[in-house]
Amino acid sequence: MRAGICDMVTIARYLNLTLVVPELDKRSFWADPSDFGDIFDVNHFINSLRDELIIVKELPLKLQLKTKRRLYSMPPVSWSNGTYYLKRVLHIAKKHKVIHFNKTDARLANNGLPVQLQMLRCRVNFEALRFTPQIEALGRKLISTLRKSGQFVVLHLRYEMDMLSFSGCTHGCSDKETEELTRMRYAYPWWKEKEIDSEVKRFQGLCPLTPEEITLVLKALGFTKNTLIYIASGEIYGGERRLAALKDAYPRLVRKEKLLSPDELRPFQNHSTQMAALDYMVSVASDVFIPSYDENMARVVEGHRRYMGFRKTILLDRMKLVELLDHFQGGAMSWYEFSAAVKEAHQNRMGQPTDRKIIPGRPKEEDYFYANPQECLGSKGGLRDIL
Repeated sequence: MRAGICDMVTIARYLNLTLVVPELDKRSFWADPSDFGDIFDVNHFINSLRDELIIVKELPLKLQLKTKRRLYSMPPVSWSNGTYYLKRVLHIAKKHKVIHFNKTDARLANNGLPVQLQMLRCRVNFEALRFTPQIEALGRKLISTLRKSGQFVVLHLRYEMDMLSFSGCTHGCSDKETEELTRMRYAYPWWKEKEIDSEVKRFQGLCPLTPEEITLVLKALGFTKNTLIYIASGEIYGGERRLAALKDAYPRLVRKEKLLSPDELRPFQNHSTQMAALDYMVSVASDVFIPSYDENMARVVEGHRRYMGFRKTILLDRMKLVELLDHFQGGAMSWYEFSAAVKEAHQNRMGQPTDRKIIPGRPKEEDYFYANPQECLGSKGGLRDIL
């Protein structure tokens, strides 16, 4: 969501168009009814970008009447550069006066854009997109509570039902659970990939680590039993049973539901995006951030932490870890050998400064701009910290 908003602001600025405050998708799997203003501070968003472009809360009445009759709606081509928007999209916008983008995920290239546009993407992400006062206040309380106990690690544990179903990753699940996850995937016609070989994906490093696997990895990396670990996630598939090994190894395991009262969380219940915003704040502020899977939120948090001074983010090499985990659990490696190999594999995967990997013609395989916005790093420019 953050990345899509940043890209749309940047495109509007590049084409010198007025931007209407974005509408949020309410038809996704999560069915969150939240509007933009339920998550972000709308007035701050508009005012902080006033020197760059005009942002309005709604269309002028004349254009509202026009779009009621016919609204030109289109998905921009994925990973497009500036030339596409200047030569194709601007012409459409001038012709129809109003253009509606019905898809905003990965619609702007990672690389090859003027540095001013890359800097604008960062400005939107790190300055203009401020959460609502209610979310910020509760997020700060979470962070303050955790810091009173010393340093803390955030484990972004992607092991929710939808994640496993749509990825087809069922390693560690029972036959009954595998059937349930498969049925769910087939029940959603918009999900095109139906037949998935879970083990092949796992060996390719394309599956999130299971809670049991992440427990072994944390131990191997040297995290001791008294480490305070905050779990950033939705509802874990399999519930407490799947978290048993992790809790046994790390008794100081907490979640927002444990640190906040039911009354404090009640306004956010059934609003998964607002709950994720709380996790986002804690993730950015943590001493160490460890995502079990490198999906959108994890990558944007990674980039935010780079911007805040290259805070330690352990980027797990899942392909290598699967190989090592299978060798250790199969008896082919001792604990000492396993731990040493895990540490060696991650020496240079701690969120250190690095150049974004560019692969011309294969944007999905290159480094994501928001995970490493290198054009914006090196000077904070006075932008505020998460606290």
